[in-house]
Amino acid sequence: MQKLIEVKVECYSGYKADERPRCFYIGNMRFEIQSITDRWYQYQAGEGSDPADYFRIQTTDSKNYILKHRHDINRWYLVVRGESITMPCL
Repeated sequence: MQKLIEVKVECYSGYKADERPRCFYIGNMRFEIQSITDRWYQYQAGEGSDPADYFRIQTTDSKNYILKHRHDINRWYLVVRGESITMPCL
């Protein structure tokens, strides 16, 4: 099971806008990105498609996350898989 939690993301913009994430926020908690360990693009033709970039990241506290950036609506999400995680109070 996969859940998407909308997050605020600060990005590096180089040759294109929002080229890669630098940090993200859940409520008022800031998570600094130490490294991007993988990235991929999703595009599914047809109804219900949501073209998106995915980033597997490691934060400075050595935790791993996946961020999803939907291009069509310009929103960022934290991808949560499996059992639910405890989220800080927003």
